[in-house]
Amino acid sequence: MKYLFVVQGDGRGHMTQAITLSEILQRNGHEVVEVLVGKSKEREIPPFFVNKIQAEVKTFETPSLILKKNKKHLHLTKTVLYNINPKRIRKYAKSIEMINKRVQKLNPDAIINFYEMLVGFTHLRYNLKTPIISIGHQYLLKHRDYHVADKNGKGLFFVRFQTMLCNIGAVKSLGLSFYPMQDFGNLSVVPPLIRKEVRRLQPVCKDYILGYMVNQGYEKEVCQWHEKNPDTKLHFFWDKKNEAEPFKAVDDTLTFHALDDEKFLKYMSQCKGYITTAGFESVCEAMYMDKPIMMIPAHIEQEINAADAVSIGAGIIGNRFDISQLIDYFEYRNFDNKAFKKWVDSAEAIFLKQLMGI
Repeated sequence: MKYLFVVQGDGRGHMTQAITLSEILQRNGHEVVEVLVGKSKEREIPPFFVNKIQAEVKTFETPSLILKKNKKHLHLTKTVLYNINPKRIRKYAKSIEMINKRVQKLNPDAIINFYEMLVGFTHLRYNLKTPIISIGHQYLLKHRDYHVADKNGKGLFFVRFQTMLCNIGAVKSLGLSFYPMQDFGNLSVVPPLIRKEVRRLQPVCKDYILGYMVNQGYEKEVCQWHEKNPDTKLHFFWDKKNEAEPFKAVDDTLTFHALDDEKFLKYMSQCKGYITTAGFESVCEAMYMDKPIMMIPAHIEQEINAADAVSIGAGIIGNRFDISQLIDYFEYRNFDNKAFKKWVDSAEAIFLKQLMGI
């Protein structure tokens, strides 16, 4: 079968999911004819994605998330106002037209949508005949037995609304989950898509803590903690532009690295603990490598990821980069890594069954 991928390009999670699924499909005789990536104003498409997806990549403009002045948290009101600006809407209309043209030219058997809302709008505008399959952790919100986010009111409404837009026209939703659940309606619960590079690593425990920051506003918090705890070795990855690689901060025990996929995984496999803003993919990778995790959510989707991980004993939640909390957590962590790895390792068979059944 021939598949067209459409990927939300905000952060690395949806991209690494696309890489993994592409490898599964091509390994089993199928073809990814092209990959369309929605690119917002805040993010660059990382070179590792273009190099590893093994298909031609085209980009289009998609709605952007606007952060608050502290560069940490989502500013919901500004995000909405920015994206409904008539100038932006005209750009998104061109993106919708571009997606439709690629569908008509390539004539895939199915479109795999990695949480890009403009796929839904393309279906509304052009009534696409090609089956659409939606993939994302967020689709678990449709499940009647998924309650980790129930207490979040206003923010949860926004995520549910965004998820509904991303899912317009889909014949099937695949909800990426930390653990198995029964299917519900047209929602099938599937394992995380963790790349072969992660699954092949042999984790060890060295004397440093690893961190990942999508948003630059956390830099000050990390440096302040480090000034009080200079003997703890820290390595942080970020996507700050125009910085030398690596960028040394304060002294030799704190280093900020430009985002490099292979280097990041190497550091994760050897760290003694991991602190992050709770993106779904990197949390899954840390869980697979059996690393203690501290999560500092920057917006509602990350709050859901974090609450879900805590519910199975995989980590703790903080409201700032206070690494002392992670160090204290080492003493009482209780996580069933073997069960999680077994679930993840079943992904190939489950996804092939789901995608062949459309």
